[in-house]
Amino acid sequence: MANASVDQMVSAAPRHNLLGMTEPQLAAFVVALGEKPFRARQLIKWIHQRGVSDFAAMTDISKVFRERLAEVAVIEAPELVHEHRSADGTRKWALRMAGGSLVETVLIPEGARGTLCVSSQVGCSLDCSFCSTGKQGFARDLTAAEIVGQLWVVNRSLGAFDDTRKRLVTNVVMMGMGEPLLNFDNVVAAAQLMMEDNAYGISKRRVTLSTSGVVPNLERLAGAVDVSLAISLHAPNDALRDQLVPINRKYPIAELLRATRGYMASLPDRKRVVTIEYTLIREVNDLDEHARELAELLRDLPCKINLIPFNPFPQSSYQRPEARRVERFQRRLQEAGYIVTVRTTRGDDIDAACGQLVGRVIDRTRRNERYRTQLAQKDSIITRVS
Repeated sequence: MANASVDQMVSAAPRHNLLGMTEPQLAAFVVALGEKPFRARQLIKWIHQRGVSDFAAMTDISKVFRERLAEVAVIEAPELVHEHRSADGTRKWALRMAGGSLVETVLIPEGARGTLCVSSQVGCSLDCSFCSTGKQGFARDLTAAEIVGQLWVVNRSLGAFDDTRKRLVTNVVMMGMGEPLLNFDNVVAAAQLMMEDNAYGISKRRVTLSTSGVVPNLERLAGAVDVSLAISLHAPNDALRDQLVPINRKYPIAELLRATRGYMASLPDRKRVVTIEYTLIREVNDLDEHARELAELLRDLPCKINLIPFNPFPQSSYQRPEARRVERFQRRLQEAGYIVTVRTTRGDDIDAACGQLVGRVIDRTRRNERYRTQLAQKDSIITRVS
């Protein structure tokens, strides 16, 4: 949609989904229909602040224009299939996207803060060895409407459109299913909508994009949108990261950190720092030597480090480190002068913890089939040996 002309948008079938259009895109759309640009501001408020999907209910827009909109456009969010609630207050929604795949999004409440973990792809085209999502394979990128639609559906589910006191989503992290920077245009448009004053008005400090290291698109990000940045690092050297995060073989750590410094330098807010995400895996990347190497690697990068104890899943042989090992690793980094937090596992009882989102992916890569075959072979060997 971003590359289509306005004439194509207006005349082509099927009807255009306004849910994923930014205010400038909506302005171009309504002008092409013969209306004034200010109609875009009215539309975006109806859609994203009031949660209205029926043009007939938009009472400050003329009846003629509402009828015209109903002919050429829709406001269509992903279909809510089911919702799960964890004992710790975490909530997970499964949403059906076009084509039938299910995508999961998670809300993590913590005091006055509510962080929504949003997905950007159906499955994931990367295959990080410690992440359950990647084992599901990959179907396609989500559209801007499907990405911001997760926030829209959650707000509706929580009753936030009817009562501002129920607006529990204060932060959005693009850390769900998929690699955001491999779906660049749609992720940027969705992030812009989340921060748009006439839409959700979330602060740029509270919209975070997490990437495993798609360096060319990280370099593009500086001129496209101002969001907070998180880097999924998970290893202090290339040899280990090649095993854990395969994209490192294409864009090694030095290139990733160079692009990261460039993005952070482009931000007008010099007080912001990048978040380094580091999943701790028992006896893989959690040793003292790894902590020392990580401290040295990041010495020139303004950052904070978020340690994530590995969350086990059936298709992985990795193990979660003991609590004392996590504390020791954290202490080593703190002694080196870093701000270090340990991510508390939330929603584990509903498979909503970090790295556990799976949904239902119509896998065009056949990766899930291969993993299941490998597991079956391993189980067979274990059975014969025992």
